[in-house]
Amino acid sequence: MKHATSAAIAAAVAVFSLPAAAQKAPVRALVSNGVKAVVEELQPQCERAIGRPLQIQFASTTDLVKKIEAGEAFDVTMLTSDAVDQLVKSGKLAPKATPLARCGVGVGIRSGAPKPEIGTPEAMKRTLLKAKSVTYAEDGASRVFVEKMEDRLGIASELKAKTTLTHGSGAATANVADGKSDLVLTLASEILPVHGIELAGPLPEELQGYINFAAGVAADARDPASANAVIQFLKGPSAAPVYKAKGMEVR
Repeated sequence: MKHATSAAIAAAVAVFSLPAAAQKAPVRALVSNGVKAVVEELQPQCERAIGRPLQIQFASTTDLVKKIEAGEAFDVTMLTSDAVDQLVKSGKLAPKATPLARCGVGVGIRSGAPKPEIGTPEAMKRTLLKAKSVTYAEDGASRVFVEKMEDRLGIASELKAKTTLTHGSGAATANVADGKSDLVLTLASEILPVHGIELAGPLPEELQGYINFAAGVAADARDPASANAVIQFLKGPSAAPVYKAKGMEVR
C-alpha cells in the first residue's frame, strides 16, 4: 500500500511539474506546405509565446480546403490568400483574414548537380527543353504559374511528355532528390528546406508568379484568443527573418 501511495504521489508531482503549455489543450492548426518550413522553425518559439502547444497538419492548400469543407475540427489555418478568402465567404473562417507573406516559383535541382541557366526567358526555355524529366505538384498552388510559363514560352506540348505530376510538392521534390527528375518547379519555400535538392534560382521575373499566403481563425474555434495569438506571433518581428530565410517575402 505504501509503495502504491508513493507511486501515485510521484505521478501527481510529475503531472503538475509539466510546463504550463503542455497541460493545456493544443491549438489545432492546418498549414499549407507553402509555409511549412517557416511554421516548423517557429513552432517552439510560438508555443512558448502563447503558452499552448500546437497540433499541426501540413498538406497542400487544396487538400486542407477539402478537409475544412468536410468539417475537420481546427482552430487556425495558414493557406493561400485566395483559399482563405473563399473560406471566409463560406463562413468556415472568422471574417478577418491576416496577410502573412508571398513566395515566387523556383527551380530545384539535385544537390551537387550543375546549376542550369534560368536567368532569362530564353535561358529558361533552353533549360526546360534540355531536361530529360520535369516534375511539379498537380495540386500545387504554383501549378497555374508553371503552366502559364510553358505556354508563354511555346513549349507546353514538348514538356507534357516528360513531365511527372505528383500529389503534393513533397513527392515532386523527392523525385529530384532521388534522381528520377532533373528539375522540380514549385514554390521556393518548398525547395529550400528539402535535403538532397537545392534551389537553382527563381523563375525569370518576366515569367514569375507569386502566391500570397494568409491566416484565419476557424469560425468555431474552441479558443479564438489562442488562435489569434498564433497569428500575431507569425506576424511579429521575430518571424520576419525566418520568412526571408525560407524564400518568402513578408507582406
